[in-house]
Amino acid sequence: MERKRIREVIVVEGKHDTDRLRMYYDCDTIETGGSSLSDETMERIRAAAALRGIIVLTDPDSPGNRIRDRINREIPGCRNAFVDRKNARTDKKVGVEHAGYEAISEALSNLVTYTEQNRTISITDLYELGLSGRKDSAALREKAGRRLHIGNGNARTMLNRLNCLNITKEKLKEILDE
Repeated sequence: MERKRIREVIVVEGKHDTDRLRMYYDCDTIETGGSSLSDETMERIRAAAALRGIIVLTDPDSPGNRIRDRINREIPGCRNAFVDRKNARTDKKVGVEHAGYEAISEALSNLVTYTEQNRTISITDLYELGLSGRKDSAALREKAGRRLHIGNGNARTMLNRLNCLNITKEKLKEILDE
């Protein structure tokens, strides 16, 4: 199979993520080396963003979300790919390195770029729609995240991502009703 070339540099957490991507794509990566982002790594990401653009593809877990959030906060205009948690796990671990071709291809086909944050939705809206404060809230957030290709997370993470994409309460309700 001929591997598709990806122009942008893909930011991943580790070597195994790079190895997995290179199984399927001709691509360059920057590895963050885990959950702490050094200033040197941030400078490399900043330079890559300016020259070629970057795609942030971190693990669908808390450390991955923290890395993604810092990069997006410090380097506006990043493109983001989200691998669905259920497609990137083993019995004990979760990560991009465990995702197959279909999951990675889906993530790279549905890139999201955050815009300046407007407050189009509030935490009260999330509560009213059942995305916060209920037993099934996590499952509803996962459903919404999957449909919008923004990954999953707690209510605060979801709120930030929805606002960065200017998603309204009405649009979110439509998605949940589907």
